Amino acid sequence: MARKPKPWAGRFREPTERLVEEFTASIGFDRKLASHDIAGSVAHARMLKKVGLLAAGEARKIETGLKAIEREIEQGKFVFDPADEDIHMAVEARLIKKIGPVGGKLHTARSRNDQVATALRLYLREAVDEMVSGIEALQLALAEKAKAHLKTVMPGYTHLQRAQPVSLAHHLMAHWEALERDRARFADCRGRINVLPLGAAALAGTSLPIDRKFVARELGFASVAANSLDAVSDRDFVVEFLATSALAMTHLSRIAEELILWCSAEFGFARLPDALCTGSSLMPHKKNPDAPELVRAKTGRVIGDLVSLLTVLKALPLAYNRDLQEDKEPAFDAAETLSACLAVTARCIEGLEVDKVRMAEAAGAGFPAAVELVDRLVEVGVPMREAHGIVGRLVRSCLDKGVGLADLDPKELARHHKALASVKPEELSAEASLAAKRSTGSAAPAEVARQVRRALRRAKR
Repeated sequence: MARKPKPWAGRFREPTERLVEEFTASIGFDRKLASHDIAGSVAHARMLKKVGLLAAGEARKIETGLKAIEREIEQGKFVFDPADEDIHMAVEARLIKKIGPVGGKLHTARSRNDQVATALRLYLREAVDEMVSGIEALQLALAEKAKAHLKTVMPGYTHLQRAQPVSLAHHLMAHWEALERDRARFADCRGRINVLPLGAAALAGTSLPIDRKFVARELGFASVAANSLDAVSDRDFVVEFLATSALAMTHLSRIAEELILWCSAEFGFARLPDALCTGSSLMPHKKNPDAPELVRAKTGRVIGDLVSLLTVLKALPLAYNRDLQEDKEPAFDAAETLSACLAVTARCIEGLEVDKVRMAEAAGAGFPAAVELVDRLVEVGVPMREAHGIVGRLVRSCLDKGVGLADLDPKELARHHKALASVKPEELSAEASLAAKRSTGSAAPAEVARQVRRALRRAKR
């Protein structure tokens, strides 16, 4: 069977060996760019017509052919041939087969170098919008769950040791804030993605009278790349997408870890619905939080995607090198992984069943208002470090006796400092600790309610 000639075969005496052909082919994965490649080609054809490099009939024939190819791909009728190397050559070869030699005019004034960069930017622009939508859905789930638990008290932790009481709402809204930074980073990243490289050609631009700004308007790009060398070699926008994705996955992993801990018998703070869990093939009593466990694990994949591309880029000379073919799989993987993890995390938050009693018991155990006692002493003029020592010795006394602060009588409190004599037992509860907070952004019920209202208002816009 005759081998398909390459578009660049004119300079070569020998055909590409099958081994090299298979090794260098990217069509197995970059077919994901098909719709974006076709969108770029349609805009390019319209521009060629505008500047007189294509006749009106030729441009119409090319655009009709490209739309027909897009339908073939969507319907699963398109035959992907590894000999075409990548999706860009595959579409062009099919176009020429469908409409004849005029299809060969489509590649006028462009190279695969600027063509692939354009398609990848279109893909990532769309992916960013999907990530932002997924983040906002998870933020809404967190805010709605927080609204339902404004009065649910739980321990706040440092070093995974009980530290000070907070509300479950306050805890959930802390994750909302981290995701808000992710949302802002993606929105900011989108601006740097939204720059058109098409028209840079292979690396030096073209002597043909093209109109790059016209193509930018057709494709919704905010601007055109200012330097043709940079346009075809720049993958900063992919790195930025991967870095933002890796950080977002890190935030999801922290949520996942807490869900796993809270659903353990040792914590007993919450349960996930049966429909969101799996069981054991051997132990009939098991109910496993596999979804958050996999979110935690998949974080490593996305971090790896970032490291992989940085390693590819670290020593590349200008301009285009075939190494840049390795930019796509990490981008595709990160986008698909993060999208799935956002969706499953949102579902876990929506379905989370909270044991309010168990959380309250844990929050009230020990010394939930120890810091408030320090603050009480500070307010009567005791230096903070001295007040800290006084309450520390008070706590030590409680530990020796096996009691909590609320179990001490006024005389015992007064022995440590006279200003503590007026402290009532009800002032030493977890709820009282929250009510005593005054600072902006604190765990004070009114502050948390304000945070939740703000989040829900934003979600309704």
